[in-house]
This record gives sequence, C-alpha cells and structure tokens, in this order.
Amino acid sequence: MEQRISLITLGVADLARARAFYEALGWRGQEIEETVFFQAGGLGLVLWGRDKLAADSGLPDDGAGFGGITLAHNVRSDAEVEELLAAAQAAGATITKPATTNPLGFRSGVFLDPDGYPWEVAHNPGFPLAADGSITIPDFGA
Repeated sequence: MEQRISLITLGVADLARARAFYEALGWRGQEIEETVFFQAGGLGLVLWGRDKLAADSGLPDDGAGFGGITLAHNVRSDAEVEELLAAAQAAGATITKPATTNPLGFRSGVFLDPDGYPWEVAHNPGFPLAADGSITIPDFGA
C-alpha cells in the first residue's frame, strides 16, 4: 500500500449546513449527487450524508461504532483494489464491503483498521492519480 490518503469523507447530518460552514471559511466546493467535494492540497475533503456514508462503508449508523468519517486510498487499477483489500485483511483488517463496482461505475471496497477506522480503497478513473499519488478533484461543471 502506498503511503497516502486520497480523500477524507465526513458523514454530515445536514449537507447544506455543512457546505455553508466550509464555504464561509473560504473553501470552494462542488456538489454532485448530494455529495460536496473540496480540493484540499493534494487530497480531497468530501461531505456526504452520514447515513449514506455508513451504508457505503458497510457499517450500521447506530451511534455505537461508526464515527462518521471514512478515509479513502485511491489506486491506479481495479485489480489493485482487490490486492489492497486482501493485503489489509492479511494484516488484520476486517473487510466490511468487498470490492464491487458501484452505481457510479467505479470499483471500491472498504476495510476497518484494528481500531475500527474505515478505509475505502477505490479505483475511480474520474479522479486520476498524479505520479506522487495526489489527486485533483475534477471540475464537475465541465
């Protein structure tokens, strides 16, 4: 696994309120499909409904285990998604969402580290990786 975080996704109770907060701080976001993306240096900060994020991570949003945040590690191929999930499991991770192609057309899966933090492993050609592993949030208006 390359040492990087591609995206940090915050599960929020009110998407409009959360977006307004970050934009009041001077951040510029783009919303697509009830998800707001902010470029934050070489990674992205994402706001998404907490219930949707929990479900996508394969976790119940019952207040007992899901902390409302998911880290993402983007990779360069579909095959690398499966390889990284297998390596994480071999290292002691719990797979909560096996690799699948989601309705948006990209491949991803989720594992929990030993302390229960969810990591999404994704190959999303719409978010290409630079040579150093950084991503650039695409311009959704183009």
